[in-house]
Amino acid sequence: MALLDVQNLTVVYPTRAGKFTAVRDVTFSVEPGEILGIVGESGAGKSTISTAITRLIDYPGYIESGSVDLAGTDIMALPEDEMMKVRGKRIGVIFQDPLTALNPVLTVGFQIMETVRLHLGLQGEALKARAVDLLRQVGIPDPEHRITQYPHQFSGGMRQRVVIAIALAGEPELLLADEPTTALDVSIQSEILALIKDLCVQRQLGVILITHDMAVINEVTDRVAVMLHGRMIEVDTTHNIINRPQHQYTQSLIAAVPRTDIKLERFELVHASAEAETLSTTASMSQRLTWFDGLERAADRDTPLVEVKDLSIEFVKTKGILQRWNTYFRAVDKVSFQIKQGETFGLVGESGSGKSTVAKMIVGLERPLEGTISYNGRDITGLAGDTRLRKDCIDMQIIFQDPFSSLNPRMRVREIIAEPVIHHGMANQSDARDLAAAVLQRVGLDADAGAKYPHQFSGGQRQRICIARALVMRPRFLICDEPTSALDVSIQASLLNLLKDLQDDLGLTMLFISHDLAVIRQMCDRIAVMRYGELCEVADSETLFEHPRHEYTQELLRLMPKFSREVAA
Repeated sequence: MALLDVQNLTVVYPTRAGKFTAVRDVTFSVEPGEILGIVGESGAGKSTISTAITRLIDYPGYIESGSVDLAGTDIMALPEDEMMKVRGKRIGVIFQDPLTALNPVLTVGFQIMETVRLHLGLQGEALKARAVDLLRQVGIPDPEHRITQYPHQFSGGMRQRVVIAIALAGEPELLLADEPTTALDVSIQSEILALIKDLCVQRQLGVILITHDMAVINEVTDRVAVMLHGRMIEVDTTHNIINRPQHQYTQSLIAAVPRTDIKLERFELVHASAEAETLSTTASMSQRLTWFDGLERAADRDTPLVEVKDLSIEFVKTKGILQRWNTYFRAVDKVSFQIKQGETFGLVGESGSGKSTVAKMIVGLERPLEGTISYNGRDITGLAGDTRLRKDCIDMQIIFQDPFSSLNPRMRVREIIAEPVIHHGMANQSDARDLAAAVLQRVGLDADAGAKYPHQFSGGQRQRICIARALVMRPRFLICDEPTSALDVSIQASLLNLLKDLQDDLGLTMLFISHDLAVIRQMCDRIAVMRYGELCEVADSETLFEHPRHEYTQELLRLMPKFSREVAA
């Protein structure tokens, strides 16, 4: 008998334009001890299935038809007071965003103990001991002390572990994991996935793993369900989905995943995906921007455009009454590297390794404590916060990790893109509006995009707007700080192809920062590996992946989820 049996599930949301069907006639099952992966693009209905199983669909959405059976219990027939006992006790949920899933005004210990008390009935010291043990199980060091802390005192990976601890607190039969490893470091991701796999074996726990990371699907799941536009179009074993997909959409989805075993020139685009999210036409890709005509791009790839030497920075760790009583944390320690003309230089490492801090020092958002930064043969070390840096180095641009928070929500997109051009006197308002429209088309957005606001776009589209805003400054050097973090495979593929095309077209030099080693391998000519603020290794891309020298690099590559396919006979 299946642990979970879902039959003909349909979920709808009433709208002004009529009824929108988010999930249509979905049927699947999960066995005890099995991990079922659900994949598909944003809006495919993956998370809606999870919320339907727990009956937590946001109003005015509702389940129109179908049945959900949990080990003989008809979930749909339970009154709400009985359903509340099922949530947390029989069904545990790991939400995608741990920060919003945790109450910011309650300690993590209280939030774990609340679940344990409610579902297991423990009290006093036994309750606290159970909370400490759960934190220890999910790999949080010094759990006796950490249970007294609040969510904001934990890193993203640590908060995700706390969410997992809460999900496990009631000793559930079924675990719903909605993007549990999104944007996590490879080592933390490996530990969390290993934990979920061990729980399946030890407790015969059934797991539904919702993710866009096909490498994770390849390594962890037993079976995979592929969703498209609310329908489950293909369900099969993981091996068959990866190596012998039947549906055209599944075939193109698998082909678009960055390979970990070889380097490819371009990423394949996903067919049947939303038009707004893929570059389905070649018109925008082939369009040249006359805005860049006449710019001189150095042809000598051996000449360094950017050079940092012995770069160091410290931040205050604890603040004393007097400044001399402050204690400091060295975030970057004597880092040195060169970025040559026209190359893509990768910077990898775990959270807190100093990657983004190095990028901020290069563009002048942070002032280094020691060392020098040279850009195009000029020392710009002491110009952090100086107007001369903004004036003389406007061809140095950065694309931030979070496209939503880096865009002004009160400005239209055309105003966001035109603002820096007008501010620096590069064009008048009329020309700037025309330029904004041309650049938006170049990054694959339609002509009407400029009249909209950032909230009217998806994550992938917002990231393209950020790329467009950087392009209007005619950059020579472009810093990409986690530009594809948490994006779907199809959106990621089109964005990475776009960056490759722009580099070829405009002669860009790029610093590409990411924790996704598969993306780094596909995008970069050379790669630097950072750990605890120090540079461990710098090597050509293929050399680093095939013959890593440093033990930390070797460990990262060992932990990296592998995605490779069988060679057709």
